[in-house]
Amino acid sequence: MSLEVSARIGKKFTLHLPKKIVDYLKIKEGDKVKISVEGKKMVVEVIRDPIDLALHGKMFAKISAEEVEKISLEEQSKYEV
Repeated sequence: MSLEVSARIGKKFTLHLPKKIVDYLKIKEGDKVKISVEGKKMVVEVIRDPIDLALHGKMFAKISAEEVEKISLEEQSKYEV
């Protein structure tokens, strides 16, 4: 889905995000953004917190606690003195 909304630049060049954009991107107060310039366009990208991504992001792998423990023990055995 694509969304386009107009906004105004305020005092001291502040940019207030329209509620439709905030809701669509699930932006929260305190979230970080990356601002870049591509040609004549300003691109604002939300930088997701790694913990938030782990909890709510797209899952692409599945591993059980037992598998994690097994791998951990195997790795630790490599460094035993």
